[in-house]
Amino acid sequence: MNVYKTELNRRVCLQSRGSAIAKIVGANVAQNPKFDNTVKMWVFEETVNGQKLTEIINTTHENVKYLPGHRLPANVLAVPDLLEASSDADILVFVIPHQFIGKVCDTIKGKVKSDALGISLIKGVDEGPDGLKLISDIIQEKLGITMSVLMGANIANEVADEKFCETTIGEPDHCHFRNKNHGALLKELMQTNNFRVTVVEECDVVEICGALKNIVAVGAGFCDGLGFGDNTKAAVIRLGLMEMIAFARIFCTAGPVSSATFLESCGVADLITTCYGGRNRRVAEAFVKTGKSIEDLEREMLNGQKLQGPATAAEVYLILKHKNLVDKFPLFNAVYQICFQGHPVTEFISCLQNHPEHM
Repeated sequence: MNVYKTELNRRVCLQSRGSAIAKIVGANVAQNPKFDNTVKMWVFEETVNGQKLTEIINTTHENVKYLPGHRLPANVLAVPDLLEASSDADILVFVIPHQFIGKVCDTIKGKVKSDALGISLIKGVDEGPDGLKLISDIIQEKLGITMSVLMGANIANEVADEKFCETTIGEPDHCHFRNKNHGALLKELMQTNNFRVTVVEECDVVEICGALKNIVAVGAGFCDGLGFGDNTKAAVIRLGLMEMIAFARIFCTAGPVSSATFLESCGVADLITTCYGGRNRRVAEAFVKTGKSIEDLEREMLNGQKLQGPATAAEVYLILKHKNLVDKFPLFNAVYQICFQGHPVTEFISCLQNHPEHM
């Protein structure tokens, strides 16, 4: 029986989510002989109360800064050196802000196993020479490894509290991948009684859902800050979902885009959760009420974490501009214009009023 060593990569800004996944993976591999018992978790080193964060985690088995109050399994080992953490891994799990993925991949390029399997939990997109560039594609091209993605309605604290939720693994739709049965292996690695995993083949659609829902959540936060009610937020969610589907149908070229994928946890469930409970919504509401910049609110409200919605809106704007499609996506464009071009936030409602009925 093959032995698979699991690897969790995460950086300061997403340590809450990385630690929540580490808790699941650590518990699963301890009970499954298919996997090596030790889970190496890369931690961007910093000092907390005069002590190195990795030392705190390895001594107390708790990420006291980014996921306090939740005990990690003893077999999760915090490692401050990225190469040490990743070089002998057969499975690499990427949980970092998408802005840093290029630097991380450049650091470990040529130093990881060529037949390693990667899975990305990173919610973002990038601009490429032909428009859209998925984060999983960037990792695959730089490292030469097979990539899957995991996206869903998975708020870190609730996952760590073992409250029931669902998630979606997207695997590439090609025979080489399916013959290795990687989707089933990753499901075995991730699934618990309270963390239910569904595997679908539309990897690109699953990943795009995870990125775009953060833009919509910023719009939902604008509505909350402006004092609009649940009816308005429901409209934001519906119109945002329409734009997500339209965007996927334009830019997902691997095959036909199925509406069914948007009914998975990666789609409508993640969108609803983020529009009601996520940090993108919360910071966007504060943006309206305080008049402070997004950067200032990040520092004040997120304890070192990063906000993905505005950054993704900027990247999506450039992608749409490249294709001369900005006017086709009024909600996405409004979020970008308000966050980066100084447009009044009150203009957001007009984008809803003038939104096309069909896309």
